Formats: sequence, structure tokens, C-alpha cells
Amino acid sequence: MAVTTSGRPRDLEIDRAVLSAVREHLAVHGLVGLSIAAVAEDAGTTRATIYRRWPDKLTLALASIADLAEKEAPKPTDNPLKDLIAELTHSRQCITDASSLALAGVMLQNEIDPKFQRSYRKLLVEPRRARILACLERGILKGQIATDSDIAVAASFATGSWYAYNIVTGK
Repeated sequence: MAVTTSGRPRDLEIDRAVLSAVREHLAVHGLVGLSIAAVAEDAGTTRATIYRRWPDKLTLALASIADLAEKEAPKPTDNPLKDLIAELTHSRQCITDASSLALAGVMLQNEIDPKFQRSYRKLLVEPRRARILACLERGILKGQIATDSDIAVAASFATGSWYAYNIVTGK
């Protein structure tokens, strides 16, 4: 979600460092406390470099989420249970590897920008939920899950309980 410009090719390492630093800062300070100067310092670059790529704080925060969402998702197989486990494992890895568990908490803040919240849902929550639901639907088709199961609730439990467990245990 970076803004494209003409000129010499961008250094993708700078992009990665900035987006990683943004996620870390969002996790600690939230969107309201996100500081471009602090992100630049942590990423080993300058504010001007960041603003050349992302025109404002919201665009930068959304780019960091889009970057997280682009991590390669597991490929479906003919084993729905194996796929569900792979999906949940991938979800946990994306969240913990990116130091972004607290982003879920950021989404609950009263002062969160509605555009940011919608983009978070669209880029992270909805695709993951759709993949989990697809695993459960395939489980129904294969007779592994009862046809009257409320898979929407099951999908919510599958991710929500992990967040709760992680917050309580720190694992």
C-alpha cells in the first residue's frame, strides 16, 4: 500500500524495516501514539524517506497491516483438519513474528480511526476468517463435522480463544 513515485527504485529493505517498526510502535503506543520520527529512528532511516513512501501516518499504518496480511497463507489440501491447524498455526506465527498481537487491542480503542479499523478487518480479519470457514465447510462436506454445526461461531472461537489465551499466558 506504499505510494508509488518516479525516480530510482526504492530500497525494499527500508520498506521492510519501516513497516516492521510501525507494527512494533502500533503494538506499544496505538495509532494515536504512532510517531513517524520514532519509527524512522528505529528503522534506521529518516522521516523524509518515510514521507516519500507514505504521505501520512494513517497510510503508513495501513501499509504495515497490508504487509502483515501478505504473508503467504497455507495452501488448502483435501484434509480439512490439517488445513485448519495449518491456518491457525500460520495466524499465530504472523501475529507473534510481527510483534502485532496488541494490534487486536488497538482495534478496540475508542479513538481508533474508523477507516483504519475497516482496513484492518478487510486486510487481516476477513481473509483469515474466510479461510477458517472454508476449512470448516470442507469438514462438513467430508462428514467430519456435523451439518448443523454453527461454523461461524466455531471460526470466531478458533481465533478469539487464541488471542485470549495469549493475553492471559503471554505465550
